[in-house]
Amino acid sequence: MNLEKNPPRLMSPLRVDKETGELLLLDQLALPTKEIWRRCGDHHAVASAIRDMVVRGAPAIGIAAAFGVALGAKHREPLSQVIETLRATRPTAVNLFWALSRMERRAQERMQEQVDAETLARTLWEEAQAIWDEDVAMCLRMSEHGAPLLPPGRVLTHCNAGGLATGGYGTALGVIRTAFSQGRIQAVFADETRPFLQGARLTAYELQQVGVPVTILCDNMAGHLMARGEIQSIVVGADRIARNGDVANKIGTYSLAVLAHAHGIPFFVAAPRSTLDLQTATGQDIPIEERSTDEVLSIGPVRLGPLGVSARHPAFDVTPARLVTAIITDAGVARAPYETSLSGFHP
Repeated sequence: MNLEKNPPRLMSPLRVDKETGELLLLDQLALPTKEIWRRCGDHHAVASAIRDMVVRGAPAIGIAAAFGVALGAKHREPLSQVIETLRATRPTAVNLFWALSRMERRAQERMQEQVDAETLARTLWEEAQAIWDEDVAMCLRMSEHGAPLLPPGRVLTHCNAGGLATGGYGTALGVIRTAFSQGRIQAVFADETRPFLQGARLTAYELQQVGVPVTILCDNMAGHLMARGEIQSIVVGADRIARNGDVANKIGTYSLAVLAHAHGIPFFVAAPRSTLDLQTATGQDIPIEERSTDEVLSIGPVRLGPLGVSARHPAFDVTPARLVTAIITDAGVARAPYETSLSGFHP
């Protein structure tokens, strides 16, 4: 597929209301049954949307946070406080910190030039838009690098690493969409991804919308299908990649990687360079977010566990680099030893 001659359909979780100057975020807690756009008129609303997972997915979180900084400048809030509020929302996705650092540097450059508050706000809004545009372009390049790697047959993915998790095309799902359009793969299995069901609610929704055959699996079915020869490859996204190639992604990813290794199935990770964290040596140094146990004990208003029973909810796990076949980035494909290959890709 020539992406320039045949631009793919984008499914972005962000919109901008140019009349009101607000950021609109697609409420991913309401999908797939309802399409609700939440208005964010200030950085507090953006921070709440990130924290509560109205917007989720590492690249999309970074883009939303960038607009949060721009909104803070628009309302002439102290930018250091705005950035700290946004930085405190979620600890694992490094794109959040990358985007905030970039916005902070741009603000400092303009303040050194002694521009007025209106010019500063306009500059930061343009920078946030640039981060968004660049993310879409990175995803498209990533898909071109990654699609040829997928063997014929069916591919499994975990969580949601599609347009809804990015600026509009997707990391893992971008690779899958392009591979399908090129006739390289036949169909997709999507893990339901407990406890938030991003696979069942979001990945299946996205693939259905663009005409890619998709079948939902309970998370504990993957090994059975691998043993039966029904899965030929696995592609997942990432929230942070350490210098040695260890990958933090949605909880359950590590289990898939172990199963893939046991069955000789290639396990690919797709992520933009903004997800690389070369300052973090290994996965052991990546902070893992522990979310509310209520998200495990209930699905919406329906309680699953008895009152008084405890639960754990680590939102992410770390897959060791030795289990990763290749890391697909917008700059190319990295293979082991990752400490060497990834060093040339850092943004």
